[in-house]
Amino acid sequence: MADREQGPDPQRLARLLEDIVSETAETAERGETTDYLPELAEGDVEQFGLVVVTCEDEIVAAGDADEPFTLQSISKVFSLALALEAYGDEVWERVGREPSGDPYNSITDLESHKGYPRNPFINPGALVVLDMLLAGRRSDEVPDFVRDYLVELIGEDLAIDENIVQSQESANFTNRALANLAKSFGNLHHAVDDVMAAYVRQCAIRVSCRQLALAGRFLIAEREDSDSPAALEDERRARRIASLMLTCGQYDGSGNFAYRVGLPAKSGVSGGILAVVPNLASIAVWSPGLDENGNSLLGTLALERLSEAMDWSVFGATRVGR
Repeated sequence: MADREQGPDPQRLARLLEDIVSETAETAERGETTDYLPELAEGDVEQFGLVVVTCEDEIVAAGDADEPFTLQSISKVFSLALALEAYGDEVWERVGREPSGDPYNSITDLESHKGYPRNPFINPGALVVLDMLLAGRRSDEVPDFVRDYLVELIGEDLAIDENIVQSQESANFTNRALANLAKSFGNLHHAVDDVMAAYVRQCAIRVSCRQLALAGRFLIAEREDSDSPAALEDERRARRIASLMLTCGQYDGSGNFAYRVGLPAKSGVSGGILAVVPNLASIAVWSPGLDENGNSLLGTLALERLSEAMDWSVFGATRVGR
């Protein structure tokens, strides 16, 4: 791993990111857009954006870095962060920390574990996390917990794609079944409709790669601005979230992603991936074409090349003298 006391050289990063964008432009295989929602199916697989925000808050961007896309499952990182901040380890009394080994929306897996989701990044886990957050809502309006948190992290206003919201509301039969099943086991305390309404809105938040990388800065963990008890607790929480991103963040491709890239990351079916280099950088990449596991094909390839070129991996450095 690179020197923790100093972030990566921005000029070197800028050259590298431009090279990666040029290389990906020549890649023949680009994956296919998801057919989960009509709006996502219409995505342009030629689009590709990549942004790195360093621990020194340098922003290095390339490609379609400011093109907006919806967060989808990447939003689960931020709802989990809010739940851990509010409830601490009580979260793990209602959701696990293990890779599922089954599809992210498996009903049989949830049933076999009696309504206890295997981790917070599969759909039933995300629904239970949102159910916990709903305990703190102040009105009957559908809360936008994640959007409000992202606005705080980024310092910019963010929109919610209402077309995506409407499409998800009409296509979420499996998620609604998962919510009902969790409720039947006593692991969902609020009305299913209330939980589903909050869930589809957090998935429909629109961000760019630049905004997503800025939002991911809290995952860098080690900061020089404070060593107060609160800051140390923030670092501890960020490291725990990153550990789950590494083991559970890429659907059924998490093991292969860890092998190829070696960084904690969370993907979404719109083609975005948020990755973190502990103590050094937050990375966002986006391209709508997906691989067989539902992860951005070009995004994964770009992160693999970036990790190798910068010698970034949670499993240790391979060369000396960075």
